[in-house]
Amino acid sequence: RGSTGVDLAATETIVLTDSSVSLVPTGVFGPLGKGKSVLLLGRSSATLQGLFVLPGLIDSDYTGESKIMVWTPTPPCSVPGGTPIAQLVYFDACPPAASHPARGAAGFGSTGVPQIFWAQPVAASRPTLTGKLSLNQHGCIQLDSIIDTGADVTVIS
Repeated sequence: RGSTGVDLAATETIVLTDSSVSLVPTGVFGPLGKGKSVLLLGRSSATLQGLFVLPGLIDSDYTGESKIMVWTPTPPCSVPGGTPIAQLVYFDACPPAASHPARGAAGFGSTGVPQIFWAQPVAASRPTLTGKLSLNQHGCIQLDSIIDTGADVTVIS
């Protein structure tokens, strides 16, 4: 009986001045207990106020501070210290049999190279990209293209 999630609050007042992702300190350090992993989710009350908590996974062997990744589409947004904005949902993980070194305090990108190679915020004007198309021995052509931000592919015209 009772709540599935355990509330997690900001330890200090945070002001989000733009729509980039920010890390909110919590003062909670791992391991979080009894060999369990944790799913970090946003509280619906935070979402209703325009603060979006990005979900995260905290491994059972993580020893660093658990931070909350947040963003807002309508800055500025203030989060008073002590405000519960996320919740922790504990679960028994079933890790693969492969051997991995202990995580320790490494987090946020410590498991590999980021896979985002080019990102640009979309503003009132469409983002453009200049590229070169090689034509073997016939030289190359420079293409100025508008990036279609509403599709799953880039259209070069």
